[in-house]
Amino acid sequence: MDNPADSPKSLTESNPFLPDPDLLETLHVSDYQTIYDESIRDPEQFWGKIAEDFRWSRKWDRVLDWNPKTYEARWFSGSLSNITTNMLDRHIDEGLSNKVALIAVADDGSERVYTYGRIMDETNRLCHSFAEMGLKKGDRVTIFLPPTPEQVISMIACARSGLVHTVVFSGFSAGALKSRMEDSEPRLLITADCAYRRGKRIALLDTAREAKKAITSLEKTIVIRRENPDLELETGEIPFDSLLKKHASSGFFKAVDCTTDDPLFILYTSGTTGKPKGIVHTHPGYMVGTFLTTRWVFNIHNDDVFFCVADPGWITGHSYIVYGPLLNGATVLLAEGSPDYPDPGRWWHLVEKYRVTVFYSTPTAIRLQMRLGKQWPEKYDLSSLRLLGSVGEPINPEAWLWFREVTGGRLPIMDTWWQTETGMHMITPLPGVPLVPGSATRPFPGVVADVVNRQGESVAPGEAGFVIVRQPWPSMFRTVYGDPERYRKYWEEIPGVYFSGDSAKRDHHGLFHMIGRVDDVIKVAGHRLGTAEVESALVSHPCVSEAAVIGKPDELKGEVIKAFVILRKDAERTPDLELRIRQHVREELGAIAMPDEIEITEWLPRTRSGKIMRRVLKARELGLPEGDTSTLED
Repeated sequence: MDNPADSPKSLTESNPFLPDPDLLETLHVSDYQTIYDESIRDPEQFWGKIAEDFRWSRKWDRVLDWNPKTYEARWFSGSLSNITTNMLDRHIDEGLSNKVALIAVADDGSERVYTYGRIMDETNRLCHSFAEMGLKKGDRVTIFLPPTPEQVISMIACARSGLVHTVVFSGFSAGALKSRMEDSEPRLLITADCAYRRGKRIALLDTAREAKKAITSLEKTIVIRRENPDLELETGEIPFDSLLKKHASSGFFKAVDCTTDDPLFILYTSGTTGKPKGIVHTHPGYMVGTFLTTRWVFNIHNDDVFFCVADPGWITGHSYIVYGPLLNGATVLLAEGSPDYPDPGRWWHLVEKYRVTVFYSTPTAIRLQMRLGKQWPEKYDLSSLRLLGSVGEPINPEAWLWFREVTGGRLPIMDTWWQTETGMHMITPLPGVPLVPGSATRPFPGVVADVVNRQGESVAPGEAGFVIVRQPWPSMFRTVYGDPERYRKYWEEIPGVYFSGDSAKRDHHGLFHMIGRVDDVIKVAGHRLGTAEVESALVSHPCVSEAAVIGKPDELKGEVIKAFVILRKDAERTPDLELRIRQHVREELGAIAMPDEIEITEWLPRTRSGKIMRRVLKARELGLPEGDTSTLED
C-alpha cells in the first residue's frame, strides 16, 4: 500500500464547541491533558490503579507482560478473575439487586425489564445447565439470537462458566453461520425459533438447522421459543425455558476463575478477502478497558439510562451494551428492530418514553434520520438526553451538526474511533473538552496513537497517513483464532506498532480527523483522495442524503471517481442535478475531486454495523469477485 489520501483540501475544520457549564460539574475527568500525560508516563501504574477497584480471586503479578518479539501482551499477568463477578456479584453485594439493568423493547413495542438480581438468577440457572451438559472451561458456544434478554444472559452465562462465546448476528445466512461454526468448533448452539424485523417473522431456527448440519463438533442446541411456547423440537434441541425451570432451585453458581490467557469470546469480522477473522479477547484486560472507556467517555452515573443502537452481535454491542455498561452498574435500553418501524420516530419515541440520558448511534443512522426529516425528533421530548455518541465510521460535519441541533443544540457528541480488534475506544473526546464537528479529537488516556507514513514516521499536520498504536492497551485482542500468523501481520505491516488499516489526518491543534480504510482511497492523476472526504463533500449538498464513492480505472488519470448518491426525500430531481452536485464537490474539494460519474440510487451496500461496503460497489461496477459478503446488511 502507498501512503493514504493525500488530498488538496483537509477535512472540514471549524471553531470548537465549548462544553455546557452544567456538564462540567458532573465530569469524572475534568483535566484530560494532565491525566493523559500521567497515563503515558507510567501506563502500568495508570491501568493498575483502575484495576484495583475490581474483585480478583488472585491479584496480578505484573500489570503488563509484553513481548515485543512475538507481540504477546498479558495484561494483569498472574491474576485470576471473571468479568461477570464485577458485572453482577459486586453490584448485588452493594445493594443493587433491584436496580434495573436491562430494558428490552421488542420489534412490536412490547417490553421486558430485568433487574441485576434477575439477570444473576437466570445466569446462574443457565450456568448449572451448561455444567449438567458436561461443558467445561474453554469450550466454545455459538449464540445465534436477536437482540433480546436471552442473548445478553447467554453471553454472561458463558463468561461466568469459563466458556467462550461466539455471537453471530441473527441476520446472517446459513452459510455465514456455518463458516463461523466450522472455524470455532462449538459444542453448543443457542438460537431461537424466530426473530422479528419491521413486523415480519424471520425463521431463525430454520437457518440454524441448515447451518449446523455439517458441524460435527456440535452436540446440543438450546432453542428460545418466542412465537410458539409449545413448538416441538428435533433430537438434540432443548427448550431454553425448560432449562431455567429445571434449575430454578439450583442456587448460586460460583464464577469460574480465568487467567489472562483464557478467552472470553471470539468475534468474527470480515476482511476484503478470505474467510472472516475470529478476533479473540480475554477476561481481565477487556474488563478494565471497557469499564473505564464506558465510564469516562459517556460520563456514566448511577441514574443513567444508556441506549446504544447496535446489536450485541457486533463489537459495539459486546463492549457498550453488555460488558461496559453492566460493569458500571448502568441501566441499558436494548431495542430489537429498525429505526423507522413502525414509523421514523421510533428511536426518538424510545428516548422520550424511557428518559434516555446517553444515546450512542452511527453516522449511517444519523444520515438516515436527516433524510427522514427533523420533524420526527421535533415530535418528542428529548430533554432527558445529556450526551450523544457516534460509532462505526467517520461522521461528516453536517451529520454531526444536525445530530446536535435536533437534540437541543447543547449536547456533546463523542465521536469514537475503535475496532473489533481494539475492544475499546481508542481515539475519542471526553465530555468537557472542546469539540470540532467530524473530529474524533485525541487518544483516550493510556493509548498512544499516531498518524504515520510507510516508514512509521509521524506525518506533518494536515497530511494523511496510517493510524497506528505504539504500545499495548488493556482490551487489545490476543490473537486471531486458529491463525496466529494473521495476528502477527497487524504488528508487522509497520514493524513494532499496531497497524489499524485506517487512515487519518491531524490538524494543527493535534486533533484526529478519520478518513477511512486505507483501501478506501482513490488515486486520480497522482493525487490520493480519501473516500470519506469526497463523500463528506457530496453529503453537504442540500439534495444529498448519503453517498459512497469508488475509483474506476482510467487510461489517462489512473482512476476516476464514480459517486453513488441517495437523495433526500424532498429533493427535486432536475435535469441538471448531477452537474450541480459535481460542481458542488469541485467547490468543496477542488477540481481533482470532482466525480466523473454520479449514479442516483435508492440503496447502498453496507454491513449490519452501518459501514458502507465500497469494495462491493466497486466489484459490481467492474464485474469482479465480491469476496466475503457475509456481513452485508441486504
